[in-house]
Amino acid sequence: MIKIKQDHEFQTPTDKLIWVMQCLRDPKNGCPWDIEQDFKSILPYTLEEAYEVADAIERNNISDLQEELGDLLLQVAYHAQMAKELNHFDFDQVANDIADKMISRHPHVFGDKSAANADDVNEIWDQQKDKEKSQAGALDGVTRGLPALLRAQKLQKKAAKTGFEWPNTDGAFTKLEEELGEFKEAMESDDVDHQEEELGDMLFCMVNFARMKGLNAEEALRKANNKFIKRFSGMEDDFKTSGTQLSNASLGQMLDVWNKQKRK
Repeated sequence: MIKIKQDHEFQTPTDKLIWVMQCLRDPKNGCPWDIEQDFKSILPYTLEEAYEVADAIERNNISDLQEELGDLLLQVAYHAQMAKELNHFDFDQVANDIADKMISRHPHVFGDKSAANADDVNEIWDQQKDKEKSQAGALDGVTRGLPALLRAQKLQKKAAKTGFEWPNTDGAFTKLEEELGEFKEAMESDDVDHQEEELGDMLFCMVNFARMKGLNAEEALRKANNKFIKRFSGMEDDFKTSGTQLSNASLGQMLDVWNKQKRK
């Protein structure tokens, strides 16, 4: 294999990244692993990098954020290079398309419309989006690959625009309590499919109530996960300090130490 020498000069870092990706995918001298990949095989890495960006933001780690944004940008370059090889589009077209979209959806910045607050901006965004995309149904356009809680919230938001919405959060909470009762009844049976169905209904109503309260269910659960990890790790450390194996502790002992972590 002929090694590719790094003796090129680049006008921008973006040019350098695109060149690196082209070299990795070169059929003769590229990386065997990179050459074998396609859109579907790379997809899990793209999703993983997006979540790692979110994690760096949640940890407020700017150094990690810079690195993770680079990793995510590599995914964009990767998909664009594969598309270029198939004569579909390239990196520049991706960048140009998103720039044009931002200009189109911000007529209050690049055009003659005005927006006094974030609500005005959201309304303008939706209007411009509707102009760009003709959709047969009110729920069209919500990506199937989104995390379930986030997708539920987006579906409910679209439905609400048609008027299919509780007049206030009291109605949404009553419906949530109703679904909780149905879930409890389902748990008394041996029908696992029915239990799963009622669990889904309950979660869907919970997301709807959160949305109406201005909360993001996906973000709330992510924070709850992080809080659980922090408290559980602290509990492990406390048991190690006392010379007790966590696996040898009783549930009562664990709960006592857990509550200490909670008070911290």
